[in-house]
Amino acid sequence: MAEQHLIDIRNRFMPMVSYLQQEYGYRVPAGYPVIHDDVARGLVGIELDPGHSVYITSDGTNLYADLAYRSSRYDARSSASREKFGGASIVDRRELSHDVSDQQLRNLLAELMSLLNNQQTMIYITDT
Repeated sequence: MAEQHLIDIRNRFMPMVSYLQQEYGYRVPAGYPVIHDDVARGLVGIELDPGHSVYITSDGTNLYADLAYRSSRYDARSSASREKFGGASIVDRRELSHDVSDQQLRNLLAELMSLLNNQQTMIYITDT
């Protein structure tokens, strides 16, 4: 049942992902962005660079959004009581409802773009 929901989501998500691939094709390392479209394995998504990606996945029953990114290399809010490793990889798994809206899918992509654009080592971020 979840595979059919993933197919439905894929049909709405892929045009958004394809547009993102066109927009970021010249802003990320060569060979990226990479679109992964394998519903049979329960995976649909995009990898903007080696450390930033969003995937809609299924475990056969439930649907999830996996947002992978690197943590900020500096954080003014960190404190002595909380250890923070700059640049560490983070995978944020969120359960999705089977009737996820287009707006929720766009928000996942917007969050991914924001996380990539806010990296301190990005030289070319936006047009000026």
